[in-house]
This record gives sequence, structure tokens and C-alpha cells, in this order.
Amino acid sequence: MKKNIILTLLSILLLSACSVQQGDKNNALTEITLPVGYIPNVQFAPLYVAIEKGYFAEEGIALTIDYNMETDSVALVGAGELDFAVVSGEQVLLGRAQELPVVYVMAWYQRFPVGVVALQESGIQEPADLAGKKVGIPGLYGASYIGFRALLHANEMQESDMTLDSIGYTQVETLVNHQEDAAVIYVSNEPIRLQAEGYAVNVIPVYDYVDLAANGLITNEKTIRENPELVRRMNTALMRGLIYVSQPENLDEVFDICEKHVENLSSMSDADQQIQKEVLKSSITLWQVEKGGVSDLAAWQNTQDILLEMGLMSNPLTLEDAFTNEFIPEL
Repeated sequence: MKKNIILTLLSILLLSACSVQQGDKNNALTEITLPVGYIPNVQFAPLYVAIEKGYFAEEGIALTIDYNMETDSVALVGAGELDFAVVSGEQVLLGRAQELPVVYVMAWYQRFPVGVVALQESGIQEPADLAGKKVGIPGLYGASYIGFRALLHANEMQESDMTLDSIGYTQVETLVNHQEDAAVIYVSNEPIRLQAEGYAVNVIPVYDYVDLAANGLITNEKTIRENPELVRRMNTALMRGLIYVSQPENLDEVFDICEKHVENLSSMSDADQQIQKEVLKSSITLWQVEKGGVSDLAAWQNTQDILLEMGLMSNPLTLEDAFTNEFIPEL
């Protein structure tokens, strides 16, 4: 009897200890606000899945996605006011050129997502065909412009070889109305919309001609120095989301999860929802999950070269300081 009582008491103590540990873990979630630089969209499906599946929570993180496009994410991360952000690789180099201690810690996109699209009837099939043509671009800034300039540079072309018009995000409309011969776009977006409207298109992806550092997760040197495990845990949760989304059999479930985070997605017509599914599938091909978030030095060198050529940087940086593969999880 005495032995049974002791065993019972030990069991109660063990259960109580487990309960306290679990409660402490839940109460100690690190709150992270993550700017992503765009509106809610299916392209952020890995984040949505990692939230809904509890991947971030399992890593002790309570994640809030910030869609405020006016936020200067690089500056805020560099100043230590934010721990993480999702940005494109060239923004990291531009930030470090201004002595902001930002570091790229995981490649989300392995292929730079910018390209040029033209209606097939235009005859534009390769960069050389843009000579003498009118090319619309959202603006002379950001990843679209830098990607386009890298495309021209890789093909020994100049802006002066064509007429470059700032058109905002009206690429589909200006092409359909023949106001432009071609447009700079994100390859997983506008071409799909044009095809859905019945237009045959030719797409010239930047990644077919030059490898650039694309969108990924950044932090700062202070966080790496003082809380390296937090960096590793962020990468682990995001990578689990990427892996889950990349599996074709999960597409319908992933799309249902996106509906919880993307306003009006569930109320779209069947045709518009199909377009968004195609955008998601196209985005997955840019992530190349099999490379597991690893950055390539050559892509960073190409990115720096074009920034120097454009005059956006005065001097080359030590690229190994701008990114690290140290925190890539083995999943």
C-alpha cells in the first residue's frame, strides 16, 4: 500500500511538472512581427501554413505578418527595432552599403521572380527583341527595376536601346490595350492573368540569363550574436511551411488555409480562384525547396555587380558578411 501511495504521488508530481513546463512554453512565446513588403497574397502561403499548422508555435514563436508596404523593413531591422523581415537580396546589399548591419539568413526564393512578358503577336521572344520597343515597368526602383537592369546587362543592352515607361502596376492593361510592347513583371503573376484572359504570351525570366539573390529572411548582427537559436527557429518554422506547401497533394488544403489570411479570396469567382491557384503553383517553382534555403555566393556577386554598375553602390562589400547559411535547418 505504502509503495502504491509513493508511486501515485510521484506520478502526480511528474504530471504537474509536465503541465508547468508546457504552460511555461506557451506563455513564453516570443512575439515576432514580420514585414513582408506586400499585400496579403497566396505567395505567402508558407507563412500562413506555418502559422495554422503550429510550426511557429512549436518553435516558441508567435508570428504576426505586417503588410505595411510603407515600412522601411531593412532600416528597422538594421536599427534593431525589428528582429526579422522578408526582403529581396539587393535590399540587403543596399542596406549594408549604408552601414546597416542586416544579414540574410535564409533564401525563400531560389529564382529571382522578375521577368518581361509580351503578347506572342509582338514577336518578342528574347531580350534582344526589346530593342526599339516600348517597355512598361512599375517604376525606376525596387526589385523589378534592378532585375530588369540585370537582364539588360547580361545581354549587353542599355535602357537607351528601348523606350522605358513607368506605368505602375498596370502591366496587363497596357499590354492588352497595346500601349506597351512588353512589360516588366513578376513571372508568377501577370503572365498567368494574361493567359487566363485568353492571351498567348512569351515570358523572359531574368533567372534564365543571370542568377540574383532573391527574396528571403533577414535579421541583424545583434540578433545573430545574442539570440542565434531564435534565428534557427524562425528558419525551421518557415522551411517546414515551404516544404508542406511544395507538396502537390497539399495544394487544396493550402489554398483553404490561404483563404483565412487573404481577404476576399474565398468570395472570388471560380475562375479567379483558379488564377490564384496557378499563381501559387508558379510561385512554388521559384522557391526550389530542394535547395533548402541555402544562399549561393555567385548570386550575391551578380547582384552586387549590377548595383555597382547602376551606381547604386559606390564600393564593393565583403559579401560573406551579407548572408549566412549557418542557420539553415536540416529537414
